[in-house]
Amino acid sequence: MSLSSIVIDRIQKEGALSFHDFMEMALYYPGEGYYTSAREKLGAPGDFYTSPYLTSLFGEMLAGQLEEMWIALGRVPFTIVEYGAGTGLLCRDILRRLSTNRALYDHLHYYIIEKSDTMRERERALLSDKVRWVGSIGEIGPVTGCVLSNELVDNLAVHQVIMAEELMEVFVGYDEGGGFREVLRPAGEELRDYLGQLGVKMQPGYRGEINLEATKWIQEVAAGMGKAFVMTIDYGCSSSVLYGKKEGTLVCYHEHRLNHSPFSFIGEQDITSHVNFSALDYWGRKGGLECCGYTTQAHFLQGLGLAHHLRQMETAGLKDLDPATRQRRLWQLRTLLLDMGQKFKVLIQRKGTGWAPLSGMQFAQGLG
Repeated sequence: MSLSSIVIDRIQKEGALSFHDFMEMALYYPGEGYYTSAREKLGAPGDFYTSPYLTSLFGEMLAGQLEEMWIALGRVPFTIVEYGAGTGLLCRDILRRLSTNRALYDHLHYYIIEKSDTMRERERALLSDKVRWVGSIGEIGPVTGCVLSNELVDNLAVHQVIMAEELMEVFVGYDEGGGFREVLRPAGEELRDYLGQLGVKMQPGYRGEINLEATKWIQEVAAGMGKAFVMTIDYGCSSSVLYGKKEGTLVCYHEHRLNHSPFSFIGEQDITSHVNFSALDYWGRKGGLECCGYTTQAHFLQGLGLAHHLRQMETAGLKDLDPATRQRRLWQLRTLLLDMGQKFKVLIQRKGTGWAPLSGMQFAQGLG
């Protein structure tokens, strides 16, 4: 039975599903969801590119920030917890860079929290014995080190809402003759409270998303930390920018084509929406986290010495590559810095440790 048929069968038995529950099924239904199936997702044969897929330089520079965190914590045994490691490329590149620092690497623990069995197997095939897989941060004990995620939060299932005379939530129904259809119901208290705590007032007619999963995630992370940092990398913005738009940010990616049809290609396309970094900061503070800084990915990489790394690459022979390879490398770096570099943001939070200068946050900006 196709995933579309499974969704339809559930609707017929239970009634209309919240968009959140529909999106959760489309992305994570066991064996059939987009992220739980064996379908290729990255690169030319997939649906999108990620920064680690473009170049190993991304992971190597993140490793430099992790080294600074290790120093700030007093050079004690260091733990990295990566949520949603995908194909494992980021982990591989981080470990390769950190392996040159034996004082850190010999006492390093690296855990991956991955809900997809398919992706977990791909990660195991690529990564070293240094890595362990766990089901939750609670299995590790108080973390001393850094909790890391790259393009995780944008793929958590969201609630869709519309501001009419009152706040309405979008549900998904199905008719035999007309297919999937939207059903509007008054939004529950949890959704209204989310907007109220953030001081958000939606304009009449606004349609957008609320990511309650993200607030639960950051509080779960905070509860699992001892003396540690959280580094969240994703595309998104602050509350004022996100809800100041005319409409929400939910989009789908299928074979490198963007569309706004979540009811098409169910289980075969990515569904994503922008991260509300103000919410991560706000609910993180409620969990005991303090904000170290927030900036664009481009400024983050510049603060970590991107220009120096590029000069090293040039010296190492980038200019001597054949034209096609050189062109590909330049395209990868341009995408990382100019396209992803402005759309993607980096938020670093801390718990149990005092302020420490972090190079990646030299050009930090306010969340607003």
